Amino acid sequence: MQAFNRLDGLVVPLDRANVDTDAIIPKQFLKSIKRTGFGPHLFDEWRYLDHGEPGMDCARRPPNPEFNLNQPRYQGASILLARENFGCGSSREHAVWALDEYGIRCVIAPSFADIFFTNSFKSGLLPLRLPVETVDRLFKAVAAQPGYRLTVDLLAQTVLTPQGAVLGFQIDPFRKECLLNGWDDIELTLRHADEIRAYEARRRQQAPWLFS
Repeated sequence: MQAFNRLDGLVVPLDRANVDTDAIIPKQFLKSIKRTGFGPHLFDEWRYLDHGEPGMDCARRPPNPEFNLNQPRYQGASILLARENFGCGSSREHAVWALDEYGIRCVIAPSFADIFFTNSFKSGLLPLRLPVETVDRLFKAVAAQPGYRLTVDLLAQTVLTPQGAVLGFQIDPFRKECLLNGWDDIELTLRHADEIRAYEARRRQQAPWLFS
């Protein structure tokens, strides 16, 4: 997966609590077994005025002009600012894949649903928890200043605002190491490839009938 180190990104606000995974990527788009193709359908029911189905040309669909992702000032955003309990609902990994393919590398919120939180780290997306009061101030700052950007430094565990304020955050050390190095579950396993091959060679000698 893509490593996460330092991100200087435009912020797009989503001022809603309890955003569930069906809102992030609706169920009709989950038929694909690939990890790609979900970005155009991120927040599909809020982002477009018609009902979306797999195979539709999203460039021809009517966008909802009131939804922030469609507004010119937020185009190219890579940081999503959200409210409490982001990513609740079902455990679909597709929600993280849709955010990632759209270009969102970090979601800042006071709290996340547990499964979404775990899935994010496995796909290179940083779910960053900040206090409710801090998130409130960020929402006000984003609304007041078009082009509002934040710098997220994972190594230093800080968020730098345009005004120079430094906001610290906590993260599990193992998850931090995995993000910094771009290690998903498969890459973590492959770090032990030599040991795995040695074990298989021993087993082939000890129990050759298992390999016939």
